[in-house]
Amino acid sequence: MRGEEKPQVCVIGLGYIGLPTAAIIARANCPVTGIDVSQHVVDTINRGEIHIEEVDLDGLVRGVVQRGLLKASTQVQPADVFVIAVPTPFEHDGQHTPDLSYVMAAATEVAGVLKKGDCIILESTSPVGTTETMRDLIAGLRPDLKLPGLTSETPDVAIAYCPERVLPGRILEELTNNDRSIGGITPRCARKALAFYKRFVRGTCVTTDARSAEMCKLVENSFRDVNIAFANELSIIADKMGLDVWEVIRLANRHPRVNILQPGPGVGGHCIAVDPWFIVHGAPEEAKMIRAARDINDAKMHHVVARAAALVEANPGAKVACLGLAFKANIDDFRESPARFVASRLAQKFGSRISVVEPYAAELPREFDGTGAQLVDIDTALEECGVLIVLVDHDIFRVIPFEERSSAVVYDTRGIWPDALGAPEKPGLRLAS
Repeated sequence: MRGEEKPQVCVIGLGYIGLPTAAIIARANCPVTGIDVSQHVVDTINRGEIHIEEVDLDGLVRGVVQRGLLKASTQVQPADVFVIAVPTPFEHDGQHTPDLSYVMAAATEVAGVLKKGDCIILESTSPVGTTETMRDLIAGLRPDLKLPGLTSETPDVAIAYCPERVLPGRILEELTNNDRSIGGITPRCARKALAFYKRFVRGTCVTTDARSAEMCKLVENSFRDVNIAFANELSIIADKMGLDVWEVIRLANRHPRVNILQPGPGVGGHCIAVDPWFIVHGAPEEAKMIRAARDINDAKMHHVVARAAALVEANPGAKVACLGLAFKANIDDFRESPARFVASRLAQKFGSRISVVEPYAAELPREFDGTGAQLVDIDTALEECGVLIVLVDHDIFRVIPFEERSSAVVYDTRGIWPDALGAPEKPGLRLAS
């Protein structure tokens, strides 16, 4: 890969990050093979279609597939650059142990086709030290290659870590324009990865070591988790004192150096709800505030379930609509979603009294099976349900006028209807978070 030659790229993992990344790279005229374990995903992409919801992604994928710049496969193919963008969940074992099996499986597949001169870049959010662990795995599988950090000679391949910083709904724009931290196992590795990213990233690319880049990603999301935990704890305190938390935050944020975030039913998604645990797992005695923030945000989900259940029980003749399942507004991503948790718990407790409105879902998730809960549209919910529980601030919910919900009791965990303030026991009035 010299000069202006376009590298052959293999992107492993075609989910919410991998597919947009593969499409952006292909748009830069680099031929890309995207790899996924799902034959359905592979077939969908090879038809020029997409399996996830993201602004403008459908047109971009269709275009690069038609031009022959993007194809998908279930088998890792030889390439010049390998980008690993697979999930990194944690074990639900009480210790929140990071599950690196997907990363190591991808690295094992890459090792089988690796050749001298190749570059491997891990993008998956990972605990500190994962890139080196991946390097050690590859070294064991390919003793014929000299790996960076393990040889005094010039390494045969480059290995680096470069996490994304994107907001769902703006992924294509932010993959292109946001700054990137590129951490190499050696400075030489970082420079090689930098040359690759400059082909399609307009933002500033800063090189560092792999461990610092890994920690940087975890710190960014932990910072946000701590801020949200403050807002969520404040909402519970305000509730106990009989205050409207939204009004309190609005007034406090008029201070020039105060910027309190908005509370909600918890924290969801594969980043903020997961990444802080990687720091806690790596330094369990030291990460006191980070652990406390995770505990507060998880506890908020149970607080919302209890408040919502009390409201349902106080209105025994009413049907109940849970508005939203996604972890944030206007996306179809339900991973680690507090809204999904709350709605499913209510469905398990109240059965067929519960209706769910989620415009980005074609069916209810598995945990709703056997509960009797139904997926309905918003108009049906407004016509039939006497209790409305707002769990996600989708735009379609925000624009509902007061007149269409004036006869319902509202529990608004997102603060989207400030015109419905008041005590919960009267129709048309809102129970705050």
